[in-house]
Amino acid sequence: MKYLAWAVAGLVLCAGLLGIVAPEQLLALRSVIASQTGLLVVAVIRIAIGIVLIMNAPASRAPKLLQYAGALVLLAGLATPLFGVERTRAVLDWEAAQRPAFVRLAGVAIVAMGGVFAVLLTPRRPHVPQS
Repeated sequence: MKYLAWAVAGLVLCAGLLGIVAPEQLLALRSVIASQTGLLVVAVIRIAIGIVLIMNAPASRAPKLLQYAGALVLLAGLATPLFGVERTRAVLDWEAAQRPAFVRLAGVAIVAMGGVFAVLLTPRRPHVPQS
């Protein structure tokens, strides 16, 4: 399960890097995501990521923080299908109307989040008293 958690952190980092390096490619995925099937796939991915984060939280540096983050992602996954295709299209069209700098800025935030996940997923170091 530990490797799956690292894969999640890597996936988040890669998604953010894609937003920074090639925002046009990321925006090209709009048509895939803005469908009922696309929303369900995104929901399943979010739910899986949330479960992985929650399950790996006890061995992490900040278990409560990782549990809260996992719960937030899990709830977002459960709410994704309720958001609806039309509202999703409206949000994605709004994002596309912004400059690429907006997508790049979001990519920076996502890279930072992936980095935080990677740091949090490292196991706690045992306290060694100094003599």
